[in-house]
Amino acid sequence: MNDQKYFDALRQEIKPALGCTEPIAVALAVAKAKETLGCLPEQIDLWVSCNILKNAMGVGIPGTGMVGLEIASALSCIAGRSQYGLEVLSGASAQDCAEARTYAASGRIHVHTKDTEKKLYIEAHATGAGHEAICIIEDAHTSITHVQLDDQVIESRKSQSQHPGATSEYEMDVAGIYDFITRVDVERIAFLKEGLVLNDTIAQEGLNNAYGMRVGQVLQNGKTMEELSLSDYVCAYTAAAADARMAGSTLPVMSTAGSGNQGISASLPVAAAARKLGIGEEKMMRAEALSQLITIHIKTHIGKLSPLCGCAIASSIGSSSGIAYLMGGGLREIQYAIQNMISDISGLICDGAKASCALKIASSLASAIQCAKLAMAGVSATKLDGIIDEDAEESIRNLANLGSAGMDRADRVILDMMIAK
Repeated sequence: MNDQKYFDALRQEIKPALGCTEPIAVALAVAKAKETLGCLPEQIDLWVSCNILKNAMGVGIPGTGMVGLEIASALSCIAGRSQYGLEVLSGASAQDCAEARTYAASGRIHVHTKDTEKKLYIEAHATGAGHEAICIIEDAHTSITHVQLDDQVIESRKSQSQHPGATSEYEMDVAGIYDFITRVDVERIAFLKEGLVLNDTIAQEGLNNAYGMRVGQVLQNGKTMEELSLSDYVCAYTAAAADARMAGSTLPVMSTAGSGNQGISASLPVAAAARKLGIGEEKMMRAEALSQLITIHIKTHIGKLSPLCGCAIASSIGSSSGIAYLMGGGLREIQYAIQNMISDISGLICDGAKASCALKIASSLASAIQCAKLAMAGVSATKLDGIIDEDAEESIRNLANLGSAGMDRADRVILDMMIAK
């Protein structure tokens, strides 16, 4: 049994992040270009893929009270540190944010769409003092593949991804994941608690303060969490974290497969359900590992960025699997939950990162609980139901095909609508 691939997947795909990962990846590229240049850039030119632009237009940048790539790039020029990866903007002060707003308003930052098949592509050019520095990120949010100063190539390597927008290949399947989470020494997955602490903190921030659309607060409706139903508890608790994150909270989250919202909606629903159901820590941690690995497994197929909503299409399916396990389900019930989820929410689109992501998370998690309950009752969508196939693995592949070949032009159409407003 090759258990190492599961540990590798969890370690490599679960990382802390401050702010939405698309503008933060751009900030990372800008920080690296600025550091290579060696001075504050006089001008920044960005070439980004449609998916990056779509996911960066409407999301809050931590501490700035503003949205978009211009302010993310400006703050990175002032205070970014590339060695911090997806926490590149951590440590930025109020003064830094004020300077960044002035820099962004100066008209020195220019954003262009890159003509590329890659879902995740960022090219940052920083010019100043008669020199030009370039940093390119491809296929993964922290994957710097090229760094250059004038004509001197400082760093160059090929992207490790196998197809445009792919996450790493781990050669997992649902049966193998289930076998692993039932056997593993729970102490070896205790590191997942670090993510729960981060994500729980921002969930409490969202519940206690008015962020974005206030989806979590509205669903809580003035009640204590003990008074809420299982579905309302899970949805309010998780959506509140997304409320705060999408509105520019300065609190970090633990991301999954390149997305903070995916990390939130792969981890918090399972923790919330375990508390509501009175489940002990060991089983909860196994359910957490199950949810995370199913999320990563699905993202392996559909890619880091997609026309499909990653929270609904990947992490909510992971959460439904984890919740079914908490309810006493085995492999069959987990596979049923996956089949039911794909049948129910497979068409939910991604139209960029913004406040209403919290609403999509709440909607998909309500479905996750519903589908887990159906699975526990022995009910599963079958191959007679649309894109559902004989087993869960084939259905996952069909889902991935829907998000790639089936929606080939969707990102461009969505982006055009967003830009035209």
